[in-house]
Amino acid sequence: MSDTITLAVNGAAGRMGQRIVALSHADPDLSVIAALEAPGSPNLGRDAGEVCGIGNIDVSITSELGPRPDVVIDFSLPEGLTSIANVCGERQIPLVAATTGLTKAQRFAVREASQMTPMIIAPSMSLAVNIAMKLVRDAAHALKDLPDGVDVEIIERHHRYKEDAPSGTALKFGEIVIDEMGQTEQRHGREGHTGRRPQTEIGYHALRTGDNVGEHQIVFGMLGETLEVSVRGHTRDSYAYGALAAAKYLVKQGPGLYTMADVLGL
Repeated sequence: MSDTITLAVNGAAGRMGQRIVALSHADPDLSVIAALEAPGSPNLGRDAGEVCGIGNIDVSITSELGPRPDVVIDFSLPEGLTSIANVCGERQIPLVAATTGLTKAQRFAVREASQMTPMIIAPSMSLAVNIAMKLVRDAAHALKDLPDGVDVEIIERHHRYKEDAPSGTALKFGEIVIDEMGQTEQRHGREGHTGRRPQTEIGYHALRTGDNVGEHQIVFGMLGETLEVSVRGHTRDSYAYGALAAAKYLVKQGPGLYTMADVLGL
C-alpha cells in the first residue's frame, strides 16, 4: 500500500456520502477512487465530485466496485451495507460500516465478513459521541449500587428524514447502561396512566425535527440530583471526520471486528 490511502464510498450520493467524498478529496492522505450507489440510482454515471459540489474529480458513480481500494466507507442503507460487506469479505477489503437500522439477520451477515477482513461497525462515527459512551459507562458503573436506585432515560433528536427510531446511537447508549446496571425493560415513550416508574427500565424518547444532525442526552436521575451526559452534532462533518479517522486506523489492522473506542485508544 502506498502512503496515500485509496478509498471507496458506498452511498456516495447520499447526504453523508457526499461529505465523505468532499472531505476525503481535501485530505492529502486519502484518494477517492470509487463511488458507489444502488442499481437504478439516478446518480449513476455522474461524477462524484460534481454530485457533492466540489467539481469534477474524475470518479464516476457506479453500482459495482471495480479496482480494489485500500478501504471502503459505507453510509448507505441496510441492504447496501449487507451487499458491500459481502464484497469486502470476499476481496479482503477493510470496511468502515456506518449504516444503522439493520435487522438481526443483516447484522449477522455483516459481522460474518469481519472474519475475513478488518471491519468497524459503529452506530455513530462521531468522535465526541464515542467519548460520551465511555463517560456513560463510567457513570453507570459508579452509580449502579446506590441504595435508592437510579432512573435512566435517553433522549435523542435527529432530522425529519431519519428512518429508524430510536437512533442506533441511542440504543447503543442503552446497551452500555444495561451492561453496567442490569435493567431488564426498555420503554419507548410514555402515554396514559403508566403507574410508578420501575428502576428496571430504560426510557427512550425520539424527536424528529427539521435538519437536526443529532443530539443525545443520557439522564441519570437520583433522589436529590441529576447527572446528564449530553453530546450534540453541529454539522454532518462530525460523523464524516470520525469515519475518515476510522478508515486510516483500519487499514493497518488484521481481520476482525473493531470499534471506535479502538480508533480513539479508549
